[in-house]
Amino acid sequence: MKFARGLRDGLPIALGYAPVAFSYAVQAAGNGFPFWFPILVSATNFTGTGQFAGTNLIAAGASLLLLLATMLIINIRYSLMSVSLSQKLEPDFPLWKRAIVAFGVTDENYAVAIRQPQKLTFPYLLGLMSCSFCGWLGGTALGAGMSSLLAKLLVGETGEAYYTMIMSALNISLYAMFVAIIVPPARGDKRLLLLVALSAGASCLFYFVPVLATLPTGLDIILCSLACTAVIAFMFPHAPDDPPDGESSENSSADNEPAESDPTNGGPAESGPAGASPDGERTDGKEPGGGREDGAGEGGGQ
Repeated sequence: MKFARGLRDGLPIALGYAPVAFSYAVQAAGNGFPFWFPILVSATNFTGTGQFAGTNLIAAGASLLLLLATMLIINIRYSLMSVSLSQKLEPDFPLWKRAIVAFGVTDENYAVAIRQPQKLTFPYLLGLMSCSFCGWLGGTALGAGMSSLLAKLLVGETGEAYYTMIMSALNISLYAMFVAIIVPPARGDKRLLLLVALSAGASCLFYFVPVLATLPTGLDIILCSLACTAVIAFMFPHAPDDPPDGESSENSSADNEPAESDPTNGGPAESGPAGASPDGERTDGKEPGGGREDGAGEGGGQ
């Protein structure tokens, strides 16, 4: 797996990161931070949600302890992703290479890398993560530059009013981003849909209830995250080996259906490989290629 392939796989991620990073820089400028601040944060951090939340907490004057706790809760999932990726790394992977790869672990980079059938090489991961990181850093620089340019062009009382209006309009893209992230998967997963509803309700409670509204900024995020995820985990316990909802019934009904005969060879006609699920993934634990033990059927598609 070469560097060029990593760049190719990372290009769609970079294109998706750029507008989100642009929104982050605009929000940081709207909070009164200088031009270089969002660029420095994006250059030393690679976590979209963490940067949005952290910048807002810094702007609100939150304590370092609260900032640390919030970042830990938001970003702790990356440690689990890193452990998972470490199982697919090639044998010759020293510590300094692991440190570089660890910096580039994001949700999207992990999703692309973990699906690769081969062992992950350092050049491939470097290409994948550097490409997406350039999209994130470039979008941040573009947003910070445009915000700084508008601030210099729109001077005076009228200019400041226009600047505030433009910054408010650009900040809407942040909410559009979250809607685009949440709505598509929530439409097909009742657990995620319920989690979104619980989170929205809890946020309203922390905003409108006087006692809860007096809590320090950022603490509401921690409490909402812990409470809502605990409720969902209690209501929908899901073992790692359990099939998704509806898949077990489909597989069981498919197994009970008689196989149709194939007039060409006298054997049963199969619509696909034995043990394959509707989405193309095998459920019987065998590798493609007839389950040969000599490895002749491995390394099919890339």
